[in-house]
Amino acid sequence: MSDQPNDQLAENEDRKGRLAKLFATDILPQSNNWEDTETFLGEVVKVLLKYICEENQRETKILEFHHPTEMKKIIDLTIPDEPQPLEELVKACEQVLSLGVRTGHPRFFNQISCGLDLVSMAGEWLTATANTNMFTYEIAPVYILMEKEVLRKMWEAIGWDPEKSDGIFAPGGAIANLYAMNTARHHMFPRSKHLGNGEIPILCCFTSQDCHYSIKSAASVTGIGSDHCFYIKTDSGGRMIPEALEQQIIRCKNEGMQPFFVCATAGTTVYGAWDPIEKIADICERYRIWLHVDAAWGGGLLLSPEHRYKLSGIERAQSVTWNPHKLMGAILQCSACLFRQDGLLFQCNQMSADYLFQQDKPYDVNYDTGDKAIQCGRHNDTFKLWLMWKSKGMEGYRKQINYLMDLAAYFSERLRATDGYELVVDPPEFLNICFWYIPQKMRGLDLAEKMARLEKIAPKIKAKMMERGTTMVGYQPDKKRPNFFRMIISNQAITRADLDFLIDEIVDIGESLYETM
Repeated sequence: MSDQPNDQLAENEDRKGRLAKLFATDILPQSNNWEDTETFLGEVVKVLLKYICEENQRETKILEFHHPTEMKKIIDLTIPDEPQPLEELVKACEQVLSLGVRTGHPRFFNQISCGLDLVSMAGEWLTATANTNMFTYEIAPVYILMEKEVLRKMWEAIGWDPEKSDGIFAPGGAIANLYAMNTARHHMFPRSKHLGNGEIPILCCFTSQDCHYSIKSAASVTGIGSDHCFYIKTDSGGRMIPEALEQQIIRCKNEGMQPFFVCATAGTTVYGAWDPIEKIADICERYRIWLHVDAAWGGGLLLSPEHRYKLSGIERAQSVTWNPHKLMGAILQCSACLFRQDGLLFQCNQMSADYLFQQDKPYDVNYDTGDKAIQCGRHNDTFKLWLMWKSKGMEGYRKQINYLMDLAAYFSERLRATDGYELVVDPPEFLNICFWYIPQKMRGLDLAEKMARLEKIAPKIKAKMMERGTTMVGYQPDKKRPNFFRMIISNQAITRADLDFLIDEIVDIGESLYETM
């Protein structure tokens, strides 16, 4: 029998041991030492593969919780004066991953976190390796065309003409919403780009009281003013009330302001509610106001023929925010701001830096997309989405999204059938399931006392969950209601058994804690 496998193993161990004596200057690009470069990267990949394997095991804890003062003692995060050996860097990588929250765990329900899609992850690895900027075609030819193709699919899903639409990938939905508001202002008052807001009427914008906070933030950043961003009342399900919107628009006009922007939310952060886009679009057309749809969370539902009716009217919007890193499951960050009218982004953001955007290049310079972005350098957010979308196809996404919607219906029904659980919004409209758990000894109390005690239940249960590390679901403060759990079903790895486990775990923790509250 040949000893070659044993010899190879010994050689690998020897190469690994050398990392204790090697530094970053001993590997590429500073040293033409491929052998040790390969060994170092191989050890890092081992750490990543181990983490991925453990994260997808249900018996693995979601987190090992430590208070900040304790965490500082466990891990050394200081930047040293002297270089550290490569072996220490590998150990640091492993420790950092082991001490973080495993947001890809099938029983992590705390945020709009869609787990870890391995194909998308592969795309992100490849993107990081290429390390290419996205400002001009000559620097990123394939990526520019890739972005255009991905945007085309998104325009078509919305219902726009892809030959007349535009868009840009942005570092998060908040920045995408900022793109939309800034472009809307430019569309109505182009001189504001050069002269600011002092030479134009006092602008105001509108959004629901359950919208994402980034709309008010965008009003602040653009100089419109957060006080000129008006929150519109919502109904019991969290949907904007169109009549209240129209009344506020009229009120603002009577006070001498210029309404210019309305944001309808498609899938609110807390309740997963859908603003009535058709009715809001009617109002916007009547008063000649830009309609933006923040579909950061709910945009992925456009890929399900069975459920896309919830976004009926979205094709009437002038702009749409859509975050594929949410419902579609792409690796963070992956957010797009989409525009029905081509050319507006260039007009709004173009600064014509002649060291980048020369007009006499030997190709069609319309493919130099960097000048329509607020930022200069731009990360390639499309590779991971493009690769993942190819892996699933349109039919794969249809099945994935329908599966999650079916799980939400199943979980809601299980809550209704289990003593002690009450749904805050029944039926839930999306994958956000908001509910209370009422311990047995509280169920006979009068309403006022029950509500007062219920305020403390969810935080206490959440704290115990973090201590156990077996599952995690967030709770939500609300001015109108006691704290309730906000469950998000968005990870494609979730099963009915995971949902059953959560229900039983909350009951177990809730009953054991009530005596101490």
